[in-house]
Amino acid sequence: MDIPLRTHATTQDRPAPLRYSRTWGTGVSSIAEARDAVAALLARVRPALGRRPVQDAQIVVSELVTNAAQHAPGPCALRLELLPGASALRVTVTDTSPEPPRRHPPDPRRVGGHGLHLVAMLSRGLEVTWLSRGKRVSATVPLGPAAAD
Repeated sequence: MDIPLRTHATTQDRPAPLRYSRTWGTGVSSIAEARDAVAALLARVRPALGRRPVQDAQIVVSELVTNAAQHAPGPCALRLELLPGASALRVTVTDTSPEPPRRHPPDPRRVGGHGLHLVAMLSRGLEVTWLSRGKRVSATVPLGPAAAD
């Protein structure tokens, strides 16, 4: 199920944060689709963000969605939420695997297995919440001046 990008109504004078949600069944979700969702959501930020923070967020989303697609039988979900003041993007991927994300020791000769190192470098940590069936993995990608081009 796709929830279109939009600003949700609130009962206060300020708008709610921009959000995006996507769920998929047992099939593999399109990683390109997840990156496109990040770009579309962040394109709505005013003033506009630089290219670097958008690319960093796309890498984090790509790695987390790829891990879910490779290691969980499905269903899985992606949630993106722009934090107040557009200071950061909260990326959350939910999957059905009971296994925690694992960082492999660095090995430049190995193909693959570097994704969680990238996530750790580009975000404010990785949080894992265990669910009755699977887990929720979240990372917060800074978008402010520290992430500028």
